[in-house]
Amino acid sequence: MNEQTRVFTSPDDQVAWLGTDPIPAHVYYDPEWYELERKAIFLREWLEVGHMCELPQPGSWIRRELEFANASILIVRGKDDRVRAFYNACTHRGTQLVEEESGKGANFLCPYHFWNFGDDGRLVAAPDFDRFALTKDQCRIPGIAVDVVAGLIFINLDPNPRQSLREYLGAYADRMETMPVAHATTFAEYTYEIDANWKITYDNFQENYHLRHVHGLTGVATVHKDNLYGYPDSYGFNGPHRTQQIWSNPEPLIKPMQGWNMGLNVRLAMEQGLIGGPEDRMYFALFPSFFCIGTPIQHFSHKVYPLGPTKSRGVIRVYWCGQDRSASERYAREYAICAIHDIHVEDVNIINRAQKGLLSGALKHIHFMNMEGLCRHLYQNVVARVEAYKTEIAASGDVK
Repeated sequence: MNEQTRVFTSPDDQVAWLGTDPIPAHVYYDPEWYELERKAIFLREWLEVGHMCELPQPGSWIRRELEFANASILIVRGKDDRVRAFYNACTHRGTQLVEEESGKGANFLCPYHFWNFGDDGRLVAAPDFDRFALTKDQCRIPGIAVDVVAGLIFINLDPNPRQSLREYLGAYADRMETMPVAHATTFAEYTYEIDANWKITYDNFQENYHLRHVHGLTGVATVHKDNLYGYPDSYGFNGPHRTQQIWSNPEPLIKPMQGWNMGLNVRLAMEQGLIGGPEDRMYFALFPSFFCIGTPIQHFSHKVYPLGPTKSRGVIRVYWCGQDRSASERYAREYAICAIHDIHVEDVNIINRAQKGLLSGALKHIHFMNMEGLCRHLYQNVVARVEAYKTEIAASGDVK
């Protein structure tokens, strides 16, 4: 349902249409269900994989490993300034072209037999190529659909995507272009692997019900006597995507606990124009597993990759505009990623425990309250994609 088609009066009303049914527990650990998700969602939907600041000049490229697809991909900014993506595999014998995470160069040289590919995936040269019953055009590396919104790079592994990226994001595409991430020039990043299903991992960051209990120490800026759980000011929905307007604590810097004080970092972010307006407090959750958010700490993004039915990887980034101008600015930026990391460490333990509690199969259902509506919305869209895929496969007679 599109948020433009409804008139809401309160956050509770904004999620009421999602219903109150219990959620089947098996979708958070069952291998067969995970395989359906992998094929119906992660091999077909637009996925965020990076940012244009990683491709600062023509010839720049980055590598991404996508275990759920058994694929290594290259994202390249060509000499013509176009962004392209293709598989990191030589079309001779499949050898991966690069092992580095990023680099710059006009060509990709296979280390096995020195087949040489251009930054558009075409075969430029190959030793003794006349002995192959092939043309160079037949040896082009398979391409991958790629596009950019708000500086964020998205790829789609479906050979024939059903929608363009902007069609997929709808009205959110233009709204995200106004966010600071669209102008970012650098970032800090850390990754983590966790023994939990991708939805359990992602859902933890879609609801604030846990803040008061899990983040009692570090969450001083997110709870207040006027909002004991830090619930959002509003929710919005657009197709499979969703937003929440982060509640603004009227006293975020008062009574810091145990010396935890965001003052320097908040001041820096305000000076850079990274926080302050309503849109900078907007949480954009893009289906299936990416969100970016503006907080009083800093603008950051978080994506979750599935690695198996009960294992996933998260990538958290804090984005910045411009290089460090002083030692204080360097300190504040390091503080930003450390502050988010400290909060996240508290999340990891509880997410692991949530997964372990389901594995016995004793619980047949779990439950979401109304302020966990974003979690319910994700589940409903996952089911819709899986059921549509099953129907499609059944109609085609394909047994895969």
